[in-house]
Amino acid sequence: MSFQAYLDTIEEKTGLTPRHLLEIAQSRGYDDASVKAGVILDWLKADYGLGRGHGMALVHVIKKGPQIDAKHVGTTGSHRDESDVLWLDAKATKPA
Repeated sequence: MSFQAYLDTIEEKTGLTPRHLLEIAQSRGYDDASVKAGVILDWLKADYGLGRGHGMALVHVIKKGPQIDAKHVGTTGSHRDESDVLWLDAKATKPA
C-alpha cells in the first residue's frame, strides 16, 4: 500500500482528513519532538481504531510533515506514490 493510500484509507475509516487529524494532534502537543510514536499510536488506536500501519503513516505526517522520500515515486509496485508530497485534504479534492 502506498503512503498516500494509507492516508486515504484513514479518511475512509475515521471520516476525518489527515489534515484534520494533524490539527488535533498538534492541539494535543503530539508534534513535539519529545513525544514518542507509541503515544501517538495509542491515541489513534483508542480514539479512531487505527492500526499500526495506518497510524505510522500519520505519525510521519505529524512529526515530519507531508514530504516523503522520493525513492518510491515513479517506481512500480504496491508501495509506489505519485508524488513526494502527500495530499492531506479530502481525497475527493485531490487534483488529478
